[in-house]
Amino acid sequence: MEYGGSAAVARWTAMGVEVSYLLLTAGEAGMRSVEPGRAAELRFEEQRSACSEVGVSDLEVLDLPDGMLQPDLPTRKHIARHIRRFRPDVVFTQPWDVYVEWGLNHADHRATGIATMDAIRDADNPWIFRDLQEKEGLEPWGAQWLLVPNGAADHVIDVSGEPVEQAIRSLQAHQAYLSELGDHPDPREMIEGMTSGAARQADDSSVTHALGVAVYPM
Repeated sequence: MEYGGSAAVARWTAMGVEVSYLLLTAGEAGMRSVEPGRAAELRFEEQRSACSEVGVSDLEVLDLPDGMLQPDLPTRKHIARHIRRFRPDVVFTQPWDVYVEWGLNHADHRATGIATMDAIRDADNPWIFRDLQEKEGLEPWGAQWLLVPNGAADHVIDVSGEPVEQAIRSLQAHQAYLSELGDHPDPREMIEGMTSGAARQADDSSVTHALGVAVYPM
């Protein structure tokens, strides 16, 4: 979310929209020199800080295996459970394309996008994952829209002003992770570059920064 998505979240929460984050893994395999258990702790702490920067207090992190995520039925069930619990109108997820703007897409990101797309339908179907309703009391719920950033955008979200500043701070919150990567671009340069480029697609000249998303009605 911190690679552009959090700018839209910052705008939404400022408008009073309630936002929930679901992370399928703890990112424990993402820091080469840090033991997975400690890496998971660090990344959770940094994710909590990143959420705070954009007004999100509802954060759930699952323990699915980092780097080995599959868009299978158990993963779909986890996502469907969260959708039924939170009951969102809009779901925002990772692109599932093999190739994205910055290069080859991460395997976990592709799996997340595919599983989320399917789980939205699962969450609204009373005959799929029936124990969610029968044992956990989670009634079916149909989200209205799926938003996917960094792909073939057909809509732009204005994040000019404070939202883009909050997004920069949310990425900067991942200090240990970014330091571990070593050659990561400067967060301000990255976020401002991404969002100023997308703003050129807007018809409004007052939009200086924007997030491009593909919008799918569900």
